[in-house]
Amino acid sequence: MAGVPLAPVHPDPHEPMLRPVDPDAVPDLSDRDAAPPDGVPDGSELKEELAARLERIDEAAAALYAEGKRAALFVLQARDTGGKDGTIRRVFGAVNPQSMALTSFAAPAGEERKHDFLWRVHRAVPGFGQVGVFNRSHYEDVLAARVRRLVPDEVWRGRFEQINDFERILAGNGIVVVKLFLHISRGEQRKRLLKRLDKPEKRWKFDPTDLQDRMLWDEYTAAYRDVFARCSTEHAPWYVVPADDKTVRDFLVAGIVADTLERMDPQIPEADPEVLAYADDLRK
Repeated sequence: MAGVPLAPVHPDPHEPMLRPVDPDAVPDLSDRDAAPPDGVPDGSELKEELAARLERIDEAAAALYAEGKRAALFVLQARDTGGKDGTIRRVFGAVNPQSMALTSFAAPAGEERKHDFLWRVHRAVPGFGQVGVFNRSHYEDVLAARVRRLVPDEVWRGRFEQINDFERILAGNGIVVVKLFLHISRGEQRKRLLKRLDKPEKRWKFDPTDLQDRMLWDEYTAAYRDVFARCSTEHAPWYVVPADDKTVRDFLVAGIVADTLERMDPQIPEADPEVLAYADDLRK
């Protein structure tokens, strides 16, 4: 089976190292796919290049906000302890909070249960000028819902095409959609779960259902592979990000985010002539 799709080693640090998942060559999501890929810098060089990528994100996001005509949506999925929260802090923290739209999705409750599964998701789509991040997403409805048998097979199977249609609508209306799976190995997850239990300040994050899902590791692997095969599209690609090493994970994600925003090429509007006149008056 295919490993994580990598771009050729390139001397330009601006180039992202990962390629979108090819639906016909889905990674097997083995433990080796969670390790840092070849060609990643290390030590101080890694930190310097990560900082450079974060600066690019800041600049491109500011231009997108000023332009105010389009938006970018980054969907984060991962197994328990996969690093979604850390990625949001350390990568998307480069975006000015004024132009950031972050939504975390838990199990549907209250009013959400009275609507179709995409209702709450569409309400959270970022507005023009914003960088949106989903911490979990509509994909839980073909992952957890499937693996935990929360809905009949015919229900979750029908959702793949509905999700593709939904994302196609977003792409056709100025919302660039990019989806990232933060892939950790089973051994790394065990270390992180134990760390949550061993440190009093982290125990609040431990959920017994994490262990239940860990017992369903192979089932989740099969579900994720189906997601990539069915829903990695040209208008809304999936990336598998090796995430056992947190700094390498942030470096790889930052490369995808920076590249996505820069490819959008947002343009800061020209100043109104009256504004320039005010500047002339102030200089006098």
